[in-house]
Amino acid sequence: MTTLVTGATGFIGGNLARALVERHQDVRVLTRPASNDLAIRDINVTQMTGDLLSPESLSQAVTGCETIYHCAANYSFWSRQREDIYRTNVLGTKNLLRAARDAGVRRVVFTSSVSTIGLPAAGSNDPDGPLGNEDLPPEPSHLIGSYKQSKYQAEQLALSENDPDFQVVVVNPCAPVGPWDVKPTPTGRIPLDFARGRLPGYISTGMNLVDVSDVAQGHILAMERGKPGERYILGNRNLTLLDLFKILAAITGRRPPRVRFPYWLILAAAYCDQWLESDLLRREPSIPVEGIRITRHPMYVSSQKAVDQLSLPQTPIETALENALRWFADYGYLPGRPS
Repeated sequence: MTTLVTGATGFIGGNLARALVERHQDVRVLTRPASNDLAIRDINVTQMTGDLLSPESLSQAVTGCETIYHCAANYSFWSRQREDIYRTNVLGTKNLLRAARDAGVRRVVFTSSVSTIGLPAAGSNDPDGPLGNEDLPPEPSHLIGSYKQSKYQAEQLALSENDPDFQVVVVNPCAPVGPWDVKPTPTGRIPLDFARGRLPGYISTGMNLVDVSDVAQGHILAMERGKPGERYILGNRNLTLLDLFKILAAITGRRPPRVRFPYWLILAAAYCDQWLESDLLRREPSIPVEGIRITRHPMYVSSQKAVDQLSLPQTPIETALENALRWFADYGYLPGRPS
């Protein structure tokens, strides 16, 4: 059976492609000419040059495939990329699903985001309180920025395409950490910057962390066992940012930051950075305003549905962080290995 993975040069897609190859599957990957293929360079996959906005290239890529994992997305909080984010995440998804249906693909796993999951009104700021789940729709006020809005639209589009002849399963990964975070992702920058000693303080927020290898396995399990038309949160442990720093401190031997910055101060710094870097220098800001605004609503969710129905693995977060730091060290992102 031939399967196509889009976004295989990215963090989740790269780990997924590697997991599929380990299962001796015939894997195609859709790559753009300028993509950094480090995450898949050493594995046996067939690279198909193409783009989500090029229907002709998609037709060639999907022909002969029975299944597709659609992981590709523009993951950015830079407001200047608003149009590109929408086109890639929404129109690109529409183009791929149309090509897949025309080619006779029978089943698609669509990689959405935890950001499309609704949060309970009470306890959303408490990792031990009521948790978000697949049955809760997101509040419009929580869909902050182009990335979240586009992923929600793309998810709704994917679910609307589901039918008995063209089955679509949606997975909603939380914040993954682990190896092959080439870019790295915003989540991957947290342990990386901590190990570099570049985090002078923290803000009051939190997230659900998960080992990227579990996310990769969750995709495969969703393809094999997921119910068409359903969503599955691929997550593990809810942590405040300070608790995450304490775990990283135990791994690296560095002290966790002690200063808690007020939200308004970091938001003000982000607007200043946007004016300087984005407006004046025309480059992606170091402190994206949308990224800071998102932290106002911690994403504490439950992945129990995926554990119960898919047998989603739950690798300890400590192991995932250790593996991430080891990979960063091995590939030159850090001067040495974590202690």
